[in-house]
Amino acid sequence: MSDKKTLFTEKIKASYAPTGASIYLGAGILDGEVLAEAEVNLPLRMMNRHGLIAGATGTGKTRTLQLLAEQLSDAGVPVFMLDVKGDLSGLNQAGTTNPKIEDRAKQLNKPFTPTGFPIELYSLSGKTGAQMRATVTEFGPVLLAKILELNDTQTGVLAVIFKYADDNKMPIVDLNDLKKLLGYLSEGAGAAEIKSSYGSISSATSSTVLRKIVAIEQQGLGGMFGETSYDIEDLFSRIDGKGVISLLNIADVQNQPVLYSTFLLSLLAEIYQAMPEAGDLDKPKLVFFFDEAHLLFNDAPKAFLEQVNTIIRLIRSKGIGVFFCTQSPMDIPETVLAQLGNRVQHALRAFTPNDVDALKKTVNTYPKSDFYEIDKMLTALGTGQALVTVLNEKGIPTEVAATMLTPPRAIMGPMANIDCEKLMQASPLFTKYQKTIDPVSAFEMLTDRINQKMAEENEAKAAIEEQKREEQESKPKPGEKSIVEKVMGATITRQIGREIVRGLFGMLTGKKPRAKSGGFFGF
Repeated sequence: MSDKKTLFTEKIKASYAPTGASIYLGAGILDGEVLAEAEVNLPLRMMNRHGLIAGATGTGKTRTLQLLAEQLSDAGVPVFMLDVKGDLSGLNQAGTTNPKIEDRAKQLNKPFTPTGFPIELYSLSGKTGAQMRATVTEFGPVLLAKILELNDTQTGVLAVIFKYADDNKMPIVDLNDLKKLLGYLSEGAGAAEIKSSYGSISSATSSTVLRKIVAIEQQGLGGMFGETSYDIEDLFSRIDGKGVISLLNIADVQNQPVLYSTFLLSLLAEIYQAMPEAGDLDKPKLVFFFDEAHLLFNDAPKAFLEQVNTIIRLIRSKGIGVFFCTQSPMDIPETVLAQLGNRVQHALRAFTPNDVDALKKTVNTYPKSDFYEIDKMLTALGTGQALVTVLNEKGIPTEVAATMLTPPRAIMGPMANIDCEKLMQASPLFTKYQKTIDPVSAFEMLTDRINQKMAEENEAKAAIEEQKREEQESKPKPGEKSIVEKVMGATITRQIGREIVRGLFGMLTGKKPRAKSGGFFGF
């Protein structure tokens, strides 16, 4: 072995030799040769320092995700992954060998042992796995505004709705709750109620938000909001000592990238809020992979980016690792990118001026190397190869190493549909989340309030009508004498009147009135 190869091997060994458990990524490449002794390892205890897997289309990013998930599962660490095309379900079944895999195993001096891993299938539509749901309240106004693609004004209205619901202890479980609140506070009796404390909601803004809610429902995705809400404890399962790999299949909602990427972030936010502080552990409690991460950040408002940054920065202390997978590191905001200490960079292409600019910026994020011109290496990497630098157990970036990655041991592709169906039907989680629960929430509470108010108004109206009716009945009908007139016109009344007049007349004239036989007084 030449002095250069010896020096390279020694440096890689010293840089990638963790004392504890680790993930074997592959072996270093120098001048086109794979040096099996120059093993590249990622310490398990540093997996909660987050990471980035990047590279152009077709360079092997998905298979890198797979080999990481497999070895994490072996170590008893549960994994959550986004299965964009539905081709990660093969993780459940042992792979098969072929000449390319055998050649790579020989170069790495590692035996290839086909292995299957425990997986759980999930879906946002409920069609390709257990239904994953979250309540509207769990999403919160910022993430929901991202899904609905609202502007700042509309997002402010959403915040008012959430604040009102919170102040009045009205759970917003599903989209029906949200629509009911929106109508009540913009046009119903609630409009006057919130004017002084929260401000008014214009009908134009309300209509726009409502249309966007209805659009989500028309696409058949309203079911992801509601109860039974997903229990994050189900993400931490193990079977026979192996961590379960949870796959969220989004093949049927690929045209809704904002929806599923934001759902993943809401799930991550819930994990952060629910998990206790853990400090530094020998291995993470869970590793969360964000595939197609650029979709999460496209046209993202400032408030959304701040929320992402906060979650990524703080969730490390809960024992959770997060890896973003995307085509270019430039797809990730700098504030988030700065927190990703573990890098696996597949080949980049420089076909356009923008590509060249992205390549230069990527090069600047790597430590200097005595063995590579990083810009040239990044464009020369083959499929299954990557430029790697991770954090060692002391938190120091390792030597940059062009690496031949070890092949995954499970099937690199989807399971047969019939096998997926059997796996899904046999899962207790599929049964657990299959039924929808409709609890008492904002919709029912507002409906009761509106009905009660209508009943009170109807009662008051009936009382007024009754009073009017009584007054009307007390008035004489046309041509009919009043009670006074009837009394005054009665025979007995006239007779009494005559006797009184006679008595008064006799007193005045001194004459005694004549008695009338059979009169009223009986004389």
